[in-house]
Amino acid sequence: MKRVYVNEEWCLGCRLCEYYCAFAGSGETDMARALKDIKINPRIRVETQDGINFAVSCRHCKEPLCVKGCITGSLHIKDGVIAVDTEKCVSCYTCILCCPYAAVSPSPQGAVQKCELCVKNGQPACVDGCPNAAIVYDDRG
Repeated sequence: MKRVYVNEEWCLGCRLCEYYCAFAGSGETDMARALKDIKINPRIRVETQDGINFAVSCRHCKEPLCVKGCITGSLHIKDGVIAVDTEKCVSCYTCILCCPYAAVSPSPQGAVQKCELCVKNGQPACVDGCPNAAIVYDDRG
């Protein structure tokens, strides 16, 4: 299955992946209008440690602890992608505590959010928006 991978040695720390991710989740067609004067809430985020930049997003684990810990069944696996049913989510945040990669986070709407590989858009927006090809969408077996 294809997943998002990050080549840390190529990451510039520009955070464009965060903006493209937030834009993809906005449902708008114009990035400037969608993100103007708001605090973005992307499903991927850039971290810096010891001078190394790297993007953190869901790894879509084969045996996801977040899904096992979800008390309502809101987090579920659909076609290999861990997805969130926001209607079922009660914001208990157990999944946030269970995820070893810190890839699940609260959303402004109350439910949790995480990378769902932009399955509605075809390819993850963070991959398309990375100017240095540090983020790739690949099947590495």
